[in-house]
Amino acid sequence: MDWILENENNAPAAVDDTWEKLRADCAGCMNCELGRTRTHLVFGVGNEHADVMFIGEGPGEQEDLQGEPFVGPAGKLLDTMMEIIGLDRTKVYIANIVKCRPPRNRDPLPDEQAACIGWLDRQIALVDPAIIVFLGRIAAMAYIKPDFRITKEHGQWFDVAGRRAMAMYHPSALLRDPSKRPETFVDLKSLQQEIAKLHA
Repeated sequence: MDWILENENNAPAAVDDTWEKLRADCAGCMNCELGRTRTHLVFGVGNEHADVMFIGEGPGEQEDLQGEPFVGPAGKLLDTMMEIIGLDRTKVYIANIVKCRPPRNRDPLPDEQAACIGWLDRQIALVDPAIIVFLGRIAAMAYIKPDFRITKEHGQWFDVAGRRAMAMYHPSALLRDPSKRPETFVDLKSLQQEIAKLHA
């Protein structure tokens, strides 16, 4: 959480924060240039009191058009990945580091992440998940460690502000390179085991 902006627009969640307040605060955000080119702000979706939270890097074209994270081809693959271990969108919360689509689906720039990550910090505080799964290196670098290497460290467990956290390959990376899917299956089974510990 190196990039939290301590300002009135996206300060971390206060004790009296609510989903309604956060949505209202976030809706008009123009903290970076991405806000000026979006079709829709892509806030987040799912169970607002989930044990498990998935965090990606930013919306793509379909997400921008529909205003919901992970609804394009990568989202369909994420749904399939969750189904393998008995999860669906009613049981998890899904959000991104940035809430507006970067042009041509490029990686969000550090200043864009810095301008937006406070919204995500407030979402995390409100959901209060026991487990966070970061989808791709950008999200993992923002929260686990700046030099995170997804090819070497995916599937490993870390402590992030007292929560269990791991990173997996982003579903879009799995679409580009299906050879990574067996590794991701192993990561999913590790996640399933970690979730089981919560209810043991």
